[in-house]
Amino acid sequence: MHRGKGMKFVGDSRVPADRKPNIPKDYSEFPGKTEAFWPNFLLKEWLVGAVFLIGYLCLTVAHPSPLERIADPTDTGYIPLPDWYFLFLYQLLKYTYASGPYNVIGAFVIPGIAFGALLLAPFIDKGPERRPTKRPFAVGFMLLALAATYFLTWESVATHDWEAAKEQGKIRAEVDIDKESEGYKIFSDQKNGCINCHGENLQGGAGPSLIGTGLAPEEIAKIAKNGKPPGMPAGLFKGTDEELKKLSEFIAGLEE
Repeated sequence: MHRGKGMKFVGDSRVPADRKPNIPKDYSEFPGKTEAFWPNFLLKEWLVGAVFLIGYLCLTVAHPSPLERIADPTDTGYIPLPDWYFLFLYQLLKYTYASGPYNVIGAFVIPGIAFGALLLAPFIDKGPERRPTKRPFAVGFMLLALAATYFLTWESVATHDWEAAKEQGKIRAEVDIDKESEGYKIFSDQKNGCINCHGENLQGGAGPSLIGTGLAPEEIAKIAKNGKPPGMPAGLFKGTDEELKKLSEFIAGLEE
């Protein structure tokens, strides 16, 4: 049997001999179903965008950003809080194996793996299927990422001390403080620990502001000696009774 014997070649008239470029038909051939990009479609896009922009500007005027006081590097008691879209990473750094000596794991390794997998997902899962059940890798990873982000964000909001943060960041009136006075020297003495919680300018930090307290010297002396629950335990002040009197008089004289 010779090669090709008995074979027949049949032509198909549906396949054109001359290949034509794939040029779509003009939109005018589809009346009522399409429109020109310029200016019809683009004008609609601009109008919708303008509505959202005006609405956003009105929102910023009605609810301005909650500004806090000027950053004070000497205030070691201040607890910074990132914007809401970074709260899940902020919460992650609170866990044992993602903070302290393992800070690199929480700050770089875990986020790097998560975002790296997100970037590589389209290259790993190349299947043509569109049903979620047919793409378990992509769907499973996205559900895991959404669940982890939601949980960490929720935990960050639920466990944060918002009242203390509001007190720490409150903008306060500045007063002229005589840092050469004996009362301030007693206040800034590290053995008493006052400056660590109330700030260099007594504006507050881990503890409340001591400016314009409205308390009498005797009341201030009692708090300094016996503490004030829940944040200030007793016995923090280590000075003498004479130093305590001068300190309480100094604080009582600070007015806004």
